[in-house]
Amino acid sequence: MKPRVYTNQLKAMQNESTGNLQVQVVSKNGMRPIENATIKLSSPSDPSKVLEELKTNSVGQTDIIDLKAPPVEYSLAPSTEQPYSEYDVEISAPDFEPITINGIEILAGQIALQNASLIPLSDKAEPGSYVIGPHTLFGDYPPKIAEAEIKPPKDTGEIVLDKVVVPEYVIVHDGPPTDKTAQNYYVKYKDYIKNVASSEIYSTWPQSTIEANIYAIMSFTLNRVFTEWYRNKGYNFTITSSTAFDHKWIPNRNIFENISVTVDTIFTSYLSRPNVKQPILTQYCDGNRVQCPNWMTKWRMHM
Repeated sequence: MKPRVYTNQLKAMQNESTGNLQVQVVSKNGMRPIENATIKLSSPSDPSKVLEELKTNSVGQTDIIDLKAPPVEYSLAPSTEQPYSEYDVEISAPDFEPITINGIEILAGQIALQNASLIPLSDKAEPGSYVIGPHTLFGDYPPKIAEAEIKPPKDTGEIVLDKVVVPEYVIVHDGPPTDKTAQNYYVKYKDYIKNVASSEIYSTWPQSTIEANIYAIMSFTLNRVFTEWYRNKGYNFTITSSTAFDHKWIPNRNIFENISVTVDTIFTSYLSRPNVKQPILTQYCDGNRVQCPNWMTKWRMHM
């Protein structure tokens, strides 16, 4: 994984643009909104300096604030310049364990949404700390290992489902399939898609490009669900967060408002072939760092 380096970010700030951030805070027990939670925002380059201090309202949300971001042009074509700025937050509330989230990504002209779930002190949990890794279009991640886009029954074992079902939840294994130390997360299907899309494409892209990429992500995910791909191999999860096998998913990462709205609109859709019941395992690469003939590429769909 590429280390966090801020030279490009500071250079970009000389040609200043702005993006936006809103934080939503709830209790992990019952998902109840937490009013008057405190959010302290800082820059990774100077974590001791509080840039903004926010409070949540009666529905657990902060105001939408403006933050510095690199020029939008950096995210519209492959570039060596980091196209997003990064911010860290400390979130606390009375009677709850505090959490920190490092590396919130802010893109020019876009509203970033950061959701946070706090654990009550009565649960005697440790304070949470999360780091959002580099975006897949800027960081270094393993390329996808090629697979057949349609899975024959002989490869998957007995296909359990007799029709395509959009699940309420998926179980995400946060690492390669064979990593027994990696944690499993129960994630709402729509939240999973929003997280992956925010990790793999830029929300600054045209709406038609965002939709095309989300269709590909959903079709791939539903293929894993329909074929019970990992369960038929003896694993207890639906999908992984490894780019070598599946898509990049990052615990507690921020998403982007326009991506969230798009997923809410088209989340029941997927791609398939004529006379083929299962969704296509729609594999792709970035088309810049990694070339993948005969596959879709994220930049080509954009350009």
